[in-house]
Amino acid sequence: MRRAVIDLGTNTFNLLIADTQTRQVLFQTKEGVALGMGGINEKRISDEAMARAFEALRQFKAHCTQWQVEDIQAIGTSALRDATNAQALLCKVQDELQFAIEIITGQREAELIYKGVRLTHDFVTPALIMDIGGGSTEFIAADHQGPFVAHSFDIGVSRLFQAFDFSDPFSDADIQKVEAFLDQKCGTFFKQKLPQILIGSSGSFETFYELMEERIFNSKSDSVEVDCNRFMHMLEQIMASTQAERDQNPHIIAIRKKMAPLAAIKTRWVLRQANIQQIYISPYSLKEGVLFGK
Repeated sequence: MRRAVIDLGTNTFNLLIADTQTRQVLFQTKEGVALGMGGINEKRISDEAMARAFEALRQFKAHCTQWQVEDIQAIGTSALRDATNAQALLCKVQDELQFAIEIITGQREAELIYKGVRLTHDFVTPALIMDIGGGSTEFIAADHQGPFVAHSFDIGVSRLFQAFDFSDPFSDADIQKVEAFLDQKCGTFFKQKLPQILIGSSGSFETFYELMEERIFNSKSDSVEVDCNRFMHMLEQIMASTQAERDQNPHIIAIRKKMAPLAAIKTRWVLRQANIQQIYISPYSLKEGVLFGK
């Protein structure tokens, strides 16, 4: 059976088409929609973002038709979860594109992320999954028996980007105010005992890998370990970079060029809070959890 999953992220929409019997991925693509831009902190989707979202979904539906997809499962996350006008997009998509969008809770999002990541990592030793989104960030501590701590926090990079004014490049004061915000929002979470292995779940972590290694992250089914010291150095380079430098960097996709320093600040903060000793990057996340997770 050919199924498609559409992950309607706050920054990026992802489409994955696969044969669920053979688990063969047939087609995948992503579109930088910036759904949360211009309204996420006011709990609404702007008219411009609404138009970008529908156009991306129209293109995704065309891909599904081309690949003779039998079932489309569309998942709405943080931006749609909070938006008071989300129903307008849901109704337009249902009426004109003939598929439904399911808006899931942050807890359900964390569960699906774990289901995707566990297909790439054995969890013989407990590990902490981190999934950086535009609207939220999920943390899931898990071992071979499954998750034992999971939480979704509204600390996504799009929220942060629109909540504060930042210098170019980010100043020490900018970094401190972001870290203070993280302390306020989720510092208590890190007071408990957590695994000292971090697994970064696709998205921004793939960009981090490509910046560090200067090559495409092409792992298909296994998590990849990276050197902690080199990884930390790469994060600090992003934090110190100018917008012009990021605009010229081929390893940062367009939607992440503005917000990459915020993802780096947040990741460094987590590495320090949890005293992380090993770092892995998984190519799988929510959409694979929906399609292939059990």
